[in-house]
Amino acid sequence: MADFVDWDLAASTAATLGPTGPKVTRAEAAEVVRQLRELTGEAAGHVAEFTGLVPQVDVPPVRVVDRRDWAAVNVSGMRQVIGPLAARLSKRSQTAGTGAMEMVGAKLTAVQAGTVLAYLSGRVLGQYEVFSGEPGQLLLVAPNIVAVERKLGAEPRDFRLWVCLHEVTHRTQFTAVPWLRGHFLSEVKAFVDAADTDPAALLGRLRRAVSAAADAVRDKGGQTSVLDVVQTPGQRAVMDRLTALMTLVEGHAEVVMDGVGPRVIPSVDAIRARFDRRRATANPVESVIRRLLGVDAKLRQYAEGRKFVQSVIDRAGMAGFNKVWAAPENLPTLADLADPDAWVARVAP
Repeated sequence: MADFVDWDLAASTAATLGPTGPKVTRAEAAEVVRQLRELTGEAAGHVAEFTGLVPQVDVPPVRVVDRRDWAAVNVSGMRQVIGPLAARLSKRSQTAGTGAMEMVGAKLTAVQAGTVLAYLSGRVLGQYEVFSGEPGQLLLVAPNIVAVERKLGAEPRDFRLWVCLHEVTHRTQFTAVPWLRGHFLSEVKAFVDAADTDPAALLGRLRRAVSAAADAVRDKGGQTSVLDVVQTPGQRAVMDRLTALMTLVEGHAEVVMDGVGPRVIPSVDAIRARFDRRRATANPVESVIRRLLGVDAKLRQYAEGRKFVQSVIDRAGMAGFNKVWAAPENLPTLADLADPDAWVARVAP
């Protein structure tokens, strides 16, 4: 059975439909890349000092990418997640006589997936991408960083360091906690494995999910959730654990930004105020992702995660909080995120 998405077409669609700009000269672009690499190294030192977390593996250098490259990396990651599932179902569909229909469906879904990635490629500032290989790779999307700093009227070096603090924290999480990447990937695998094993039903769910994602991008006021479309009952418990984990790592990165920023970024207060205002009122990537994942009604990852992490640090100190990284069973549940005292009592009394 062919992949349910024509991944090459998805990548080319994302590249074609992705936004252009901002306008920079070749020399300006080279300077942005140079400075982002430099600030990534500076941020790594600040993050290690603040968190007490030290990478336990060799850390790959940061990749400063454009929007096309960001989309291509994420297409590769999506392909690796979905590919094994498609392979498991290939024998069941070989005699179904639906080859032509599958080919048409794969093309249509590829265009829809590429449309979503094109939209997001113009808004993501950075990402720690874990699917493409061990231990993962840090991506900084230079055009978007420049576009946002200009929109906010921020001092460029200050804003770039501020972004690097957040993204380097994610890299530190996954390289200082050797089991974290494997745990995350195993949860993703568990989610995929719990999918409907009937080929026709599964492909229908997946294609409806991508269609729902494309609809959500076009309809910013809608309430479409991809997981409402694709989740089976067996997947809900896995998604609760993944939601709690994502909220933890995002909240931790926010606390690090707020803890380190005032000491090393002169204009951090203005940056935080303007960025939060942008996030609350017109941050498309966050509103789309929350809606697509169906977690907006449960938790706002940044705000709730930051509240949980800061509350634990206030009660147990950084050493007490860092027990969260000791083992998977120490990770907070959704209930813990709303009740930091319960987590402290259980893990760091």
